[in-house]
Amino acid sequence: MRIVGPMSSRPLEMAIRGLLHFDGDPGEDFSIPEGEEALIPHDSLSWRIFKNPLALFVGGTAAVLLELAEPRVRTGVWEHSRFRSQPLIRMRRTGFAALTTVYGARSVSEKMIARIVRLHEAIDGWTPSGQRYCANNPDLLTWVHATATFSFFQAYNRYVCVQPRGNADSFCQEGLSAAALYGAIYAPTSAHEMRTLFASMQGSLEASPIVFEFLEIMRTTPILPPIFRPLQRILVRAAIDILPRWIQRSLELGETWKIRPWEVALVKQIGRRSDGILIRSSPAVQACARLGLPEDYLYQQTDIEPVL
Repeated sequence: MRIVGPMSSRPLEMAIRGLLHFDGDPGEDFSIPEGEEALIPHDSLSWRIFKNPLALFVGGTAAVLLELAEPRVRTGVWEHSRFRSQPLIRMRRTGFAALTTVYGARSVSEKMIARIVRLHEAIDGWTPSGQRYCANNPDLLTWVHATATFSFFQAYNRYVCVQPRGNADSFCQEGLSAAALYGAIYAPTSAHEMRTLFASMQGSLEASPIVFEFLEIMRTTPILPPIFRPLQRILVRAAIDILPRWIQRSLELGETWKIRPWEVALVKQIGRRSDGILIRSSPAVQACARLGLPEDYLYQQTDIEPVL
């Protein structure tokens, strides 16, 4: 799928709606209760990053790949979720939880997180190699939180807007309140701590047929409108590309999964364009309305440079 020249907004808006699953979803009304702040402040970097649908898709895919690389997390996710049988429903629920954590009113987010923590209490068992796991294990929760923090930031930085030095630290710190509620008590507080955590996982992450099964699901599940299905496969490769090279090697993601230069250029073009398309039904815009902010508050010009 090669697109030359600027993309028109209407087809791109169709793709955005496919990525964010607004059409036909009951969802949550992020515009209420009026005036109530979220867990993460509205002037945060998180609010700007999570509004971008391409960063959500690419970052979310990369985060799950990192989760599945850890054998205890992989077993818990694969044996206690509906990813295989109902992947679209599972993806929508996971994405909705992330958006609620960022944009939902604090009372709504805290209630949702508490419910997830209770559900995790029943998830435990043994990996095929005999390792014990529990979904509420602080170390595993920390890894899951860190993979999401790393992946969403890198997706936005790589394909939407290059971030100034220090923004990775800010992004880590913005998620700490939610991390504590989920039980990720060792969540990295800076880019340095993130690198230290990733380095400590060398030797623990491994390839698995489940990783390739997940990638095939992400390539073939009808997430985007039919005209954009080739783009969906490119976005999967874009997600792999933001993983550290040593993790790509550990997962045995070889040349077949490499993204081509023209595909990188295309994803950057879409990422930048999608960052300026305002959809009133999106959680980001609804959350701004809840706080009495202009609907284009998150779309106003910033001093961050576009990706070239």
